[in-house]
Amino acid sequence: MSDNSGSAAGIAGRYASALFEIAEESGALEAVEGHLGALKGAMAESEDFVAFLKSPVISREEQGAAMAAIAAKMGIGAPVSSVLGLMAAKRRLFCLPEMIEAFAAMLAAKRGIVSAEVVSAAPLSDAQRAGLEAAIKAWAGSDIALDSRVDAALIGGLVVKVGSKMIDASVRAKLDSLKTAMKEVG
Repeated sequence: MSDNSGSAAGIAGRYASALFEIAEESGALEAVEGHLGALKGAMAESEDFVAFLKSPVISREEQGAAMAAIAAKMGIGAPVSSVLGLMAAKRRLFCLPEMIEAFAAMLAAKRGIVSAEVVSAAPLSDAQRAGLEAAIKAWAGSDIALDSRVDAALIGGLVVKVGSKMIDASVRAKLDSLKTAMKEVG
């Protein structure tokens, strides 16, 4: 089976670009941002919703009708509902998460905000988060949008991504490095 992540990112980028242009022209960037945030939240809460988006078994018509009903129930109007309908008709709902991320990146760029992702072994306290935001803001030289998540597999420490730069200061990375060094010695 081939890896379609590159093509999915391209497809998602095209939908995000079109949605961004429409939202910008109509002055609805904030409304679209809110609607996409609600969809992202629904995907985070429901594995069934994500499975529905990726299902090749459900017909275009059924996906379109279901997405129209979901959009109406969530209070999502045009232009997002229109794009969802188009994505369903073209069997492209599988790339909705990537489309939401691409839209958010375009909006952040327009606002002059750099997005940063922090993965920690344990949840960050408010003071830790504020200190990290200040440090990243000083390093990046612009405002940042910090997205944080927890991955217990890191054991300890942090992994920070800002744009294409990544700093892995996790215990897991240090242990992996030690394991590699031990293999070279022994």
